[in-house]
Amino acid sequence: MATTVFASPATYVQGNGVLFQSAPYLHQLGDRLLVMGGQTVFRLLGAQFFTYLKDQGFTFQEVEFQGEASEAEINRITTIGQEFEANVIVGLGGGKTLDSAKAIADNLGCKVAILPTLASTDAPCSRLSVIYHEDGSFANYRFYSHNPDLALVDTKVIAQAPARYFASGIADALATNVEAQAVHQAAGKTMLDAQQTQVGLAIAERCEATLFAYGEMALSAVANQTSSQAVEKIVEANTLMSGVGFESGGLSAAHAIHNGLSALTGRIHEMTHGEKVAFGTLTQLMLEGADQTRFEKYLKLMLVLGLPTTFKAVGIDDPSEANLLKVGELACATGDTMDRMPFKVTPADVADAMRAADAYSRAYQEK
Repeated sequence: MATTVFASPATYVQGNGVLFQSAPYLHQLGDRLLVMGGQTVFRLLGAQFFTYLKDQGFTFQEVEFQGEASEAEINRITTIGQEFEANVIVGLGGGKTLDSAKAIADNLGCKVAILPTLASTDAPCSRLSVIYHEDGSFANYRFYSHNPDLALVDTKVIAQAPARYFASGIADALATNVEAQAVHQAAGKTMLDAQQTQVGLAIAERCEATLFAYGEMALSAVANQTSSQAVEKIVEANTLMSGVGFESGGLSAAHAIHNGLSALTGRIHEMTHGEKVAFGTLTQLMLEGADQTRFEKYLKLMLVLGLPTTFKAVGIDDPSEANLLKVGELACATGDTMDRMPFKVTPADVADAMRAADAYSRAYQEK
């Protein structure tokens, strides 16, 4: 019989204002915190959060994350953590900050607390990091023996962030069930190198249902920097459901195509993770031969959310055969997740499916 595995963070906390109620959870992990975050996050939240930590009796050191989840940056901050003798790494920020925090904690053998300031990716809850080369191109996935010790999501902070990142998180989460269903059809392995559990697949399905039910309402609230019950539901879908769902449900084509897009140069690198995943999801649907009704279900939501669904919108200024094959070759590379599809996919198949997704989206918008 096949082995199934389900994984999740040790503790998940979500609510309005919980960043400044985080001390009891952090104290359970340790008392010497290395707090890493980007320049913008520190400018907006740093002073207030550092005052809170000081008042709560923590010894801590802040370190500014330089922006790329690369081995060089991870090693740089690891050295700082060693010198400080940190027993907890606190990642405060977006996806690449959080992925780097997990890697640094793994290097140091200490606890990790993930405190996202955006609901833009499903990085907070998983036991893996996406590692990039210093030029921004995809390098590899890095896997860990356990999920984060704490994922704490302040929906008040999330609602104050730019709406583009919130929509990006919905796009990332929208791929969860599409990819998990493909893995299910293939009886393939998940990101845990095991077969799917029923729970993992059910969470992926619930994630998708939540996005279609509340995505547009939640984005409207965030665009006006306010929270709501719809925002709470979508933050959970973007962060917990998608994070657990992609890991225990599995990735297939959409994220492999996202990784493949990093082979290109130009405006594509100005796009967020979720925006590139959105186009990857449409491409996967074309690879699968989705009918018009199914394809348009996803396309309509993406367009309402302002997500890119064409070459031009996603920043592919030169969709030549050579460039699209570059994407396909990297997407189909050994070690990525294209081989979890229920049929063999070639680089040429990826190029054709990308062209088909672009063409149909343009035609649909011109109607």
